[in-house]
Amino acid sequence: MPEGAAVADWALSVARRATAFYDIDTPVTLARLAAGDEDYLAIRQIPQFDLYLSFTGGPTLRRLERQYGARRARVLHCSVDPVLYCPDSSRQCWDLGYIGTYSEDRQPTLEKLMVYPARCWPQGRFVVAGPLYPKSIAWPANVLRIEHLPPTEHRGFYNSQRFTLNITRHDMIRAGYSPSVRLFEAAACGTPIISDYWRGLEEIFEPGREILVARSAEDTLRLVRDTPEPERLRIAQRARYRVLAEHTSFHRAAQLERYVFEALNGQKISSTSLAGDSSALPAIH
Repeated sequence: MPEGAAVADWALSVARRATAFYDIDTPVTLARLAAGDEDYLAIRQIPQFDLYLSFTGGPTLRRLERQYGARRARVLHCSVDPVLYCPDSSRQCWDLGYIGTYSEDRQPTLEKLMVYPARCWPQGRFVVAGPLYPKSIAWPANVLRIEHLPPTEHRGFYNSQRFTLNITRHDMIRAGYSPSVRLFEAAACGTPIISDYWRGLEEIFEPGREILVARSAEDTLRLVRDTPEPERLRIAQRARYRVLAEHTSFHRAAQLERYVFEALNGQKISSTSLAGDSSALPAIH
């Protein structure tokens, strides 16, 4: 928000215990700071917070500590509520679907991994849901467009697809270790995911077993048309189990409690170990 830095100054001045800044777009924040833009966070404020919670993990955590002086940079990915996102009895209407607001930097990948495959396979059924797509886009006849899909319909949307497509923004690809909430939502619904690749993906899902990676239109067509049905279901089941074991809102709440425990008790634990291993966190009593 435009006055974020002023709000941070206020919070730091009145807080009596631990303070935290939660950044759900860390790569963009660091790019803005490098450009001298300190509207919603100032460089001088970063060392003042006891915790810098970051949507992005991996090397970004070390950069926050070493370059910007963060006391404790800790990853806190998004999560999913398994009560709201789960398998249901929706009829599978589409071979491949995608949900996401139009983004200029994602559109070329959408063209490559969905639009072109749809043109090459007229018998296939495709769907793209999300607002702000230019009217100039020439969608193939077998791609259904849904302008707005409210969150209450997301579960049914995922369950209506044989496969769902995940596409990552360029700044998140450059930073790596930035899983979209769409990954967790689709997996919790038992829908197998085809995704572009970024560093750290294998720490979230195991490629080939829990998630499928496409780098070309040919990859997309091969995965959608040639994956045997029993294997498609196994991939979906493995991903769902992984999410239920590691990426629910319960797991994030437990992480946050342990990070706060660490900050309040002055403990120092390696951000590297915390980035991918929740067992490295101290126990709460």
